[in-house]
Amino acid sequence: MRPVGSKYLLEEPLGRGATGTVWRARQRETAGAEAAVAGQPGETVAIKVLKEELANDADVVMRFLRERSVLLRLTHPNIVRTRDLVVEGELLALVMDLVEGPDLHRYLRENGPFSPVGAALMTAQIADALAASHADGVVHRDLKPANVLLKQDGGELYPMLTDFGIARLADSPGLTRTHEFVGTPAYVAPESAEGRPQTSAVDIYGAGILLYELVTGRPPFSGGSALEVLHQHLSAEPRRPSTVPDPLWTVIERCLRKNPDERPSAENLARGLRTVAEGIGVHANSAQIAAAEGVGALLMPDPAPAQVPGTPGTSDADPTQVLPNNAAAAGFAGAAGAAAGAAAASGYDPNAATSIMQQQGGDQNADAADPTAVLPPMPQGPPQQMPDAWGDQLRAARDRNEQTQVQYLDPNEDPLRRRPQRQVAHPQQQQQQPQQYAPRQQQQQQQPQHYPPQQPPPRQAPRPAPEPRRRSPNRMRIPGLGCLKGCLFMIVMLFVVSWLVWEFTPLQDWIGTGKGYWDQLSDWFSTVSGWIGDLGSKTGN
Repeated sequence: MRPVGSKYLLEEPLGRGATGTVWRARQRETAGAEAAVAGQPGETVAIKVLKEELANDADVVMRFLRERSVLLRLTHPNIVRTRDLVVEGELLALVMDLVEGPDLHRYLRENGPFSPVGAALMTAQIADALAASHADGVVHRDLKPANVLLKQDGGELYPMLTDFGIARLADSPGLTRTHEFVGTPAYVAPESAEGRPQTSAVDIYGAGILLYELVTGRPPFSGGSALEVLHQHLSAEPRRPSTVPDPLWTVIERCLRKNPDERPSAENLARGLRTVAEGIGVHANSAQIAAAEGVGALLMPDPAPAQVPGTPGTSDADPTQVLPNNAAAAGFAGAAGAAAGAAAASGYDPNAATSIMQQQGGDQNADAADPTAVLPPMPQGPPQQMPDAWGDQLRAARDRNEQTQVQYLDPNEDPLRRRPQRQVAHPQQQQQQPQQYAPRQQQQQQQPQHYPPQQPPPRQAPRPAPEPRRRSPNRMRIPGLGCLKGCLFMIVMLFVVSWLVWEFTPLQDWIGTGKGYWDQLSDWFSTVSGWIGDLGSKTGN
């Protein structure tokens, strides 16, 4: 058992995720006033220990402490309650209620998809949890079946949404970049994949994918890689299964809109799903059926969606102010508010590009050091020749070695561009005109060839295409192949000879009678002797 803080003991791991490990733990003593739930000694809880890279990031720790009150006050019957937060050295942990039951992902794999009515009611409870969290300004951002626990109460299953705030804690500048997103590729919204500003509509998109998976058993978009899945989220439309009723497909299609402004709010989504569940049931009356068919009127978007802080377009800090050119003339004698007032009085544009502050003092403070200067001022006068040690060494090395001479080579004398031709001279011609062989370098020195730089080299006549070489059918020579052929031929000959002996000799009868070799020979001899004796007696008669 491993202690966590002074009040909890880890017993056994229950599961591992992308952000940490969930443990079954036990409370050693009553928590203090900083915890949302004091608890009792011996009570069983669930503790999620975040990964080391999250615990070692200072931004995550600060975000963890800053949002402590937000996570602790987030309570709803369909949300796993966060009881306490533990910060101890390099360890960050969330103490939550222990839910005895499988998650929705595991339940789907073991029991198959839900009925349309069951899927609508299950998603409606999840939408209630989202509505409560959005009202407090908390966006889940990683809604998927694996983050929904199923609590069994009296034979019924109640969804419990967990991991609230984990995605927001993990979205730290030290861990994520502008080209990354927080979430799972199969359930991420298009605006998250593109890095656009995110609102609570990303949870509605995740709820639509979850509802689709509850009915069909699989998410609407899949692929061989995460990039392919993200591309489908951005451009593809989900295919409608034949088993989904029209009112339920209306809800799914509205949740999966590419434009986040066209998705319904969490509260309207829960109301619409319950209306659909009543209208598609077997005991539905005409009024309920008509209400389900007109569910599109209930799926109104949220007029003021909750913003996700830290994403493009939003920021937790104050925006950078642009100072005017004459802002420094005031001497910065006042406080920050006075500086802001002077800037506002000058009529500058806050959205303008950042301007460069002018250097003060002019020639009066020429001798004063410039605090923003990086290089020292250049001396006045003609430039001085500085010794170049590297240049001297390179120049000495170039003088010691022979310089490379570059000259044009006649294509007719290039052995790589023409095939050497052997010329056979007659003996008389050889005697009359004896050939004198001299070194190639000497010939080039005696008869140098000069080509003007502007004149291109003479083109060589195209050579005729060489005849294709004939290749033997057997391109690979295997050592011992002749011996192998001989062995195969001998095996075939032995087989044929054995078959002939077996068919055209009394070997079968010999083996069938069970006699020995010498007995069979004596029988054959007796038979032949009797046959000859009978033949002689017939001839004498």
